[in-house]
Amino acid sequence: MQALAERGAPEGSWLRAARQTGGRGRMGRTWESPAGNLHCSTLVRVGLDDPQPHTLALVAANAVHALIAPLCAGQARIKWPNDVLVDGAKIAGILLERTGDSIVIGIGINVTGHPAGLDRPVTSLAAQGAADAEAGALLERLAMLFAHWLAIWRAQGLEPVLAHWLLNAHPRGTAMRVVQPDGAIVEGQFDTLDRHGMLMLRLANGDSRAIHAGDIILG
Repeated sequence: MQALAERGAPEGSWLRAARQTGGRGRMGRTWESPAGNLHCSTLVRVGLDDPQPHTLALVAANAVHALIAPLCAGQARIKWPNDVLVDGAKIAGILLERTGDSIVIGIGINVTGHPAGLDRPVTSLAAQGAADAEAGALLERLAMLFAHWLAIWRAQGLEPVLAHWLLNAHPRGTAMRVVQPDGAIVEGQFDTLDRHGMLMLRLANGDSRAIHAGDIILG
């Protein structure tokens, strides 16, 4: 999708891979992408009057959660900034990359299967009882949901996006450990998101700390 963005592909373009051999997650991790799962990307052409580009992670998370939640036997929750978990097990991931005036948004959803032997719990739609879920049909629905939330983000600003994200995320007071990009670890409880979409962590001494980037470990 990055190459298409550089060649002038219009906003709203979607690209789906039947299978990826070089899928990437956050913090440089690999993302396994077997056939049957949904691996797709889209792009947004950022305008001068748009909210801050990094908040498109929240737009995408709202869309993915809305797609997944009705299909799962367990409870789907968004984990900051842009993972979706079901009963604590990861089912979807989102990655943003900038290319010129475009933000490329990559989305991976475990549909028919999920990897084994990881250091964290994972699940899939099939494991959650949605045995008939099919990647192509899911992409059509996801594109509509993303367009819906993108329109809200543009017309109404970040506030309604944040409000919906908070409604479907880990609840206030959830214990979490943040591994920051430099390896430093900060522990506390989830408080809220600030008006820019940054995570606000309540520390043991009662202070509040803004987290701009990091790997979140819940519990």
